[in-house]
Amino acid sequence: MSEKGGLAFITGGNRGIGAATAQALTDAGHRVVIGSRSGQALEIPSVPSVPSVAIDVGDGESIEKAITEVEETYGPISILIANAGITRDSLLMRMEDQDIEETIATNLVGSIRLARRVLRPMIKARNGRIVFMSSVVGLLGSAGQVNYAASKAGLVGAARSLTREVGSRGITINVVAPGFIDTDMTAALDENTKSAILGTIPAARYGQPSEVARVIEFLVSDAGAYISGAVIPVDGGLGMGH
Repeated sequence: MSEKGGLAFITGGNRGIGAATAQALTDAGHRVVIGSRSGQALEIPSVPSVPSVAIDVGDGESIEKAITEVEETYGPISILIANAGITRDSLLMRMEDQDIEETIATNLVGSIRLARRVLRPMIKARNGRIVFMSSVVGLLGSAGQVNYAASKAGLVGAARSLTREVGSRGITINVVAPGFIDTDMTAALDENTKSAILGTIPAARYGQPSEVARVIEFLVSDAGAYISGAVIPVDGGLGMGH
């Protein structure tokens, strides 16, 4: 796979880590299409706009429709960044069935469906890159996030199993596990919560979306061709390799 020119599809690409990844991959010379619920194009400094398709990764029909649109308009996808995700936090005893089902359907089942949908052209081309977006929470656990942690931990098993299925076809599947990153979600936290979180991070700061994006950029480049089934933490030392 060339480091430049491949078509990357990034779900949840309209903000935060997804938008930073779109910027990084565009700067690296890749063609990029993002997927988001709104379907609005992304404005980044490198280009006038990054094209977008509407997608709900928790819905199988929406995934099929969106990827078909990408393929028909821009060509086969050689890089998939399954970044879209949701949280529905609550202690398990108070958690509704819908909160469990929607979180797992979006974060885990949606990512698996995305990978399945893009695999055939990757196998035919004998190259491809898939990156699942997990979380330090999926490795360490977090009270009030049983559903979210389970969905993110499941991505590790999915990536490693898929690596054994298609690794011989020049396709890599890896997992990136961010810690607490400076996004809209963390910006909404109150100061006491922010201070408590910072006290658990050896680096004593939040990560930047661009720091996660650069790891993804490496994994999808030629330099990452011999890395597959790996879990790469980007968490300031919080997970300590779990």
